[in-house]
Amino acid sequence: MKRTWIYTALAVVVMAIISVAFFFPDDIDGRTLSQHDMQQGMANGHEGQLFTEQTGETTRWTNSLFGGMPNFQISPSYASSPLLNWIGKAYGLWLPAPANLLMAMMLGFFIMGMCMQMRWYVSLFGAIAWAFSTYFIIIIGAGHIWKFVTLTYVPPVIGGIWLCYRGRYLAGTALAALFGALQLLSNHIQMSYYFGFVMLAVICAFAVILGRQKKWRQWGIATGCIVGAGVLALAANCASLYNTAEYAKETIRGRATYLSSQKSGDSAEAQAEAPQNGADFDFITAWSYGGDETFTLMVPNVKGGATLKPVGGQNQGLSVMDLEDAQKLDYQDQEVLQYLSSAGLFSQYFGNQPMTNGPVYVGIFVLALAILGICLSKGPMRWWLLGVSVLAIFLAWGHNFEWLSRVFIDYVPGYGKFRTPSSILVIVEFTVPLLAMWGLTRIINRCREADEKPEAEGKAMRKALAKTVLYVCGALGAICLLLALFPGMLGDGLSEMERQAINENGLMGDPAFASAIQAGKDLRLGMVSADAWRSFFILVLGTGVVWLFVRKTYTQAWMMVGAATLICLVDLYSVNKRYVNHENFTEVESAEFTPNAADLEILKDKDPNFRVLSMDELGSARPSYFHKSIGGYHAAKLTRYNDLLDRQIKKGNMNVLNMLNTKYLMSMQRNDQGQVVGNSAGEPVWIAERNPEALGNAWWVGSIRYVESDDAEMNALDSLNTATGAVANKSFSKTLGQTKPVAAGDYIKLTEYKPNKLTYKTHSAQGGVAVFSEIYFPWGWTATIDGKEAPIARANYVLRALQVPAGDHTVVFTFDPQSLHVTDTISVVAVAVIYLLLAGALILYFYRKRKNKEEMTNDK
Repeated sequence: MKRTWIYTALAVVVMAIISVAFFFPDDIDGRTLSQHDMQQGMANGHEGQLFTEQTGETTRWTNSLFGGMPNFQISPSYASSPLLNWIGKAYGLWLPAPANLLMAMMLGFFIMGMCMQMRWYVSLFGAIAWAFSTYFIIIIGAGHIWKFVTLTYVPPVIGGIWLCYRGRYLAGTALAALFGALQLLSNHIQMSYYFGFVMLAVICAFAVILGRQKKWRQWGIATGCIVGAGVLALAANCASLYNTAEYAKETIRGRATYLSSQKSGDSAEAQAEAPQNGADFDFITAWSYGGDETFTLMVPNVKGGATLKPVGGQNQGLSVMDLEDAQKLDYQDQEVLQYLSSAGLFSQYFGNQPMTNGPVYVGIFVLALAILGICLSKGPMRWWLLGVSVLAIFLAWGHNFEWLSRVFIDYVPGYGKFRTPSSILVIVEFTVPLLAMWGLTRIINRCREADEKPEAEGKAMRKALAKTVLYVCGALGAICLLLALFPGMLGDGLSEMERQAINENGLMGDPAFASAIQAGKDLRLGMVSADAWRSFFILVLGTGVVWLFVRKTYTQAWMMVGAATLICLVDLYSVNKRYVNHENFTEVESAEFTPNAADLEILKDKDPNFRVLSMDELGSARPSYFHKSIGGYHAAKLTRYNDLLDRQIKKGNMNVLNMLNTKYLMSMQRNDQGQVVGNSAGEPVWIAERNPEALGNAWWVGSIRYVESDDAEMNALDSLNTATGAVANKSFSKTLGQTKPVAAGDYIKLTEYKPNKLTYKTHSAQGGVAVFSEIYFPWGWTATIDGKEAPIARANYVLRALQVPAGDHTVVFTFDPQSLHVTDTISVVAVAVIYLLLAGALILYFYRKRKNKEEMTNDK
């Protein structure tokens, strides 16, 4: 037992050294990965962060982007979060970022391996193979940190499930509940959802295994424990999960549009096909892996690698012209390819997706060991894991395997809420190293079994095993060799989008373009060939290590696994360095946003609540860092606001911009030819223009028109003078009633601003309908007039409105959903129960250890 702890500590030290070494010296020097997505999150959450720092309160609403929206998916922090967050820091051994992330990834898989009773050095191999699968390193570089953190907690959850089916009910329940809670706390439901398929496969496999042994009672108890662990994990995060689920119904993830057509000029057929519930098929499946692209699992550059790379906080395009071989082309081909690259063609990546930061490469040798694990293992577990892996590959193809994708989107609950089907390949990235661990374990066990047999029989067993190794590795090697010799067998070096653009513009008919296009294709195919040769030689080396062990050239299993681990690490380490390296890092100071001249001018305005429109950055999060932005970036925009963006804001309807209190318009300065004017440093010159027609925070309207439908309400905005009139759905007619003429001296003034609380003073001779330049959300907001609650209506498609009586009054809007208070209480109780289970499991462990020691002493 003492030796096991020593080896475990040794493995942890090795993982820590590898984690720090991969990002060295940037992690030690305190440099940061200034990733695009992290910057977007920083911008979107900036208002809420400042509010918390100034007041100590947490706001669940932000006005930083899209006029205002809940921040359930921007700054998720709830009462149970501090009770669990400290474990996440310990999980990464308090290493400097981002080495702590890689450490956590490896440690989780190592824990799972030990729960499965793997040898410690086999578990270490699996941990490295899992953590260094290229997709995971790439998402660190891209800034998808919460996706990565969620994935770090998946393996120990599987380990807990395994313990339950081994009969270690208390320890398994505690482990699954704790890491399940941490996984959900990391707030990437898509990753958790995908691994539900893996967990279901494991549960079904154990049903077959234990069912054959007539141990249905054990299976039932274990399954009950797993369900209980799942309930606790969900309860510990119910504040986030429940409110996010309710919020999602109001976003483009839950309903694409409230209109019969998102664009007024759409045909009748297009209007009939416009989706009403959830995102449409094209949106969901835009990032679909190509069938031939799946070979990136064994040859990383089979489709050219990446479209871009984050460099110093900016995304830098990767063109074929950046390849060393491009300099060998003749001058004319270089000039034409440079021109085509500037037009968006001939990036290094030429696969099916619109763009990518890099391929999904699990390691050719790891893949070979995984296939050996399937061939050499017995029982149903291998088939269930193989089945879920194949399913994941088919689903990753998205629109390239349309009928299956449509079945899952239409009939599998929740599947249609997620986009980027290629990301489901995380399942394959999990099952491959797991099966590879089994492959190594089966090879070791078979050799030991052979040594216990009579000499002739043992030699025959080893010979048969060696043949299996050679057949499997030989088959993969043959594929690599074919790709090396015939790199065009999976495509001619053009993506479908490029081929369409080239054909539409008739470029192949021009000899100059034709020659350059062929040169570009050759450069890409050269990348394929080079990586295929690379995979081939790595596979040969790995096969030799295993074959020599099987043939008894050396007999120490740890040496074979150690050599396999080193080959795996060198292979994956070097590929990952293509996508995340020193270039990705930047100084901490430069990771922050820098205001431009227009930002600085607008920031002089001390008015606490107005909005800014930057049409040049309508889809960017950057303005949200400094202002309350009309635009922004978020994957789950409110559906109504998205409709308004498409139908009114993008076409520049000033009446709509005025009602949104758009006080300033930002833009890049342009000359008479429409070209952007640059300063001496070559940077765009930004200007800010004040909009004198902005309607302010609230106003009285003299007329209101009630309409039958959302379409009619949106269409009315085309010509509505929002300063004097309003339009509303007839369902709000009882709430708002009829408006009255606005008298001289009537006013509404904002007297106090907080993101989650707005206070107004109103004066009106006759009362009437007040429109507030705040985004309507159907739950969570309450309005009071002189302390008495008043119903909130929706006007002008997206704004709030109230019927306010005559005289002087105080109107207060507060965003404080009651559901948060209830769910926070439940989550804290659930975390307490999880900790009690952990304490019980530890007490039971030491009790059994002491009892076993006493029994051994008595036997002596």
